[in-house]
Amino acid sequence: MTSSVSYGLKSDQLRPYSDLTIEGDRRMEAAHLDQLIQLEDSYWWHVAKRNWATNLLTRYAPPPSRIIEGGIGAGGNLLHWKQMGYQVAGLDCMDESVEHASKQGLTNVHLHDLHQPWPVEPASAEAIVLLDVLEHLKHPVLALRNAANCLTETGKIVFTVPAYPFLYSDWDERLGHFRRYTSSTLKQHAKEAGLKVLELSHWNSFTLPIACVVRLLRKVFPSRAGTEFPNVSPWINRTLIRCAETERSIAKTLNIPVGLSLVGVLER
Repeated sequence: MTSSVSYGLKSDQLRPYSDLTIEGDRRMEAAHLDQLIQLEDSYWWHVAKRNWATNLLTRYAPPPSRIIEGGIGAGGNLLHWKQMGYQVAGLDCMDESVEHASKQGLTNVHLHDLHQPWPVEPASAEAIVLLDVLEHLKHPVLALRNAANCLTETGKIVFTVPAYPFLYSDWDERLGHFRRYTSSTLKQHAKEAGLKVLELSHWNSFTLPIACVVRLLRKVFPSRAGTEFPNVSPWINRTLIRCAETERSIAKTLNIPVGLSLVGVLER
C-alpha cells in the first residue's frame, strides 16, 4: 500500500513480509486462512475469543477509541469493532489477509511486518489487539515494543496466546507457532518490552482435558492432517459458546487457573 493513509498510519513506513531483514514471522497456511474466512463469524472458538477481547476493550478503551489490530486474520474482529463505533486499523504480513479485509470494507488495513517499527504516529492508539499473534513471531518482544510505542499514556494491549509448552505438537508447527506460553514467559516478554501486566488469566478451560489427550497423542503419533478446525454440530457449537460466556462471567471475580490459552491486558 503506497497511497496516503488515515489514522496516523504512515505509508512510507510500511514494511511487507518480503522486506524482512530478520527471520521473523511464521505465517498461517493459506488453506487455514480460507477456513478462517468461512468460520470466523460463527465458529465457537473465534466467537468466544472475540467476545473475551471485546469485553476487555469496552472496559479499558470504550468506543470511539482508536484500535490497531496486529495480525488481522480474516478481518472479522475489526469489522465487529468498527460496527461498535471504534476507529479501527490493522496490520498483517499476509497479502491474502489484507486483500480479503479490504474487500470487506476495511479501508485502513495494510501489509506490514510487526517486527519493524509500526507505521503509526507515536501515542496515537488507545488500544492494540494481538489475538494469537505473539506465538507466530520469532522476536515477540520486538513486536511488543513497537506496539507500546503506538499507545497513548493510558493505552492498553489486549492479547491472547496459546498456553502450556508441553502441549506443543505438529498442530502448532503447521499453524506456524514458534512456542506456546506459560504465564511466566508472557510476563518476562512484557517486562523486556517495557510493559506491565495489568490482567492475566487462562481461558478455554472447558476443552482442556480432551485437548490434552488429543495433543499428547499427536506428539506420539504425528498426523499428516492439516490445520482444520474440528467440525462440531450446531448444538455443540452453541453449547461451547455458552461455556465460554460462563467462564468469562466467572473470570470477573475469580482468576481462571487453567485453560488452553492465556488472555490478558498489558500497559506501559
